[in-house]
Amino acid sequence: MKFTFLPEKALKAGNALVVADLHIGFEEAMVSEGHYIPKLLDEMISSLQSLLEREKPKRLIIDGDLKHSFVPLKREMRELRAFFERISRLVDEIILVRGNHDVGILWLRELGVEIVDELELSGWKVVHGHRLEEGERFIIGHEHPAIRLRDEVGAAVKVPAFLAGEELIVLPAFSPWAYGNDVTREIVSPFLQKFETSKLRVMVPLEGEVLDFGELGKLMEALRRLSMV
Repeated sequence: MKFTFLPEKALKAGNALVVADLHIGFEEAMVSEGHYIPKLLDEMISSLQSLLEREKPKRLIIDGDLKHSFVPLKREMRELRAFFERISRLVDEIILVRGNHDVGILWLRELGVEIVDELELSGWKVVHGHRLEEGERFIIGHEHPAIRLRDEVGAAVKVPAFLAGEELIVLPAFSPWAYGNDVTREIVSPFLQKFETSKLRVMVPLEGEVLDFGELGKLMEALRRLSMV
């Protein structure tokens, strides 16, 4: 199967579109802890709507952490319902591969959402990635992979990235609030601790295109050399 890495932080796989780590309810969780941040849910839904309308997939696969809070929040439930009301009409099927944040979500089945722990996709196994699974080739989320880029004056910005290899594909977080884990410095997912990561290609969605930054191991070595200059 041919995979297409999209600049909107999604993976096109045949007639399916795969996204990961939406973390709906993140803003509400921050408010409950006494923090205020701007609400970007409408922006995220609109972005996904535009993507579905352009790519016209038959299936939307959400690779874990659809929601954020580990405890039930009424506002979060309303936001999840609003999300599916706006998205469901654009695809024939929605499948949620359950992640570690996806607790208390079985009620989503009444909205037509299929909920599974893993999914076979043309010889690849889609799992969230927070725990190891049996298999040979995986598509995961969970890591929120990112790298830091510096401009000519030394200012740094963290950007999301795909990691892609022959046995493992890691999706960036679709949530605008998931700033990402710099994989040149630290690895979180047990999958990335198990697999050889140095050969994974770093694919950065940036300004409407996906840039190939080469193999992770070579990129880490180049960044190390730059830091010594």
